[in-house]
Amino acid sequence: MEELKDEPFALIGVNSDRSVEVAKAAIEKNGLNWRSFQNSVEGKSEISADWCIEAWPTILVLDKEMKIRYRGHGGEEATVVARELLASMKSSGE
Repeated sequence: MEELKDEPFALIGVNSDRSVEVAKAAIEKNGLNWRSFQNSVEGKSEISADWCIEAWPTILVLDKEMKIRYRGHGGEEATVVARELLASMKSSGE
């Protein structure tokens, strides 16, 4: 998704690692360059529960009104939806 780096687009991850240290090691090992939040923090609800995530990875594409436009497991499918949303924004002058 390198071609989307200058677009009004954000990629955010939620990890299910047992600790922040394990998550940081995975980020380093895999060269991840996007924000990643810990799914479960003691005393707080899980992000996955709040968003009804039942399988990993689950990809959500949201529009500017936070309406879910894609929910699934296919990165290529999610990319198509994200590109369509960006094209629609550009054509409407947003």
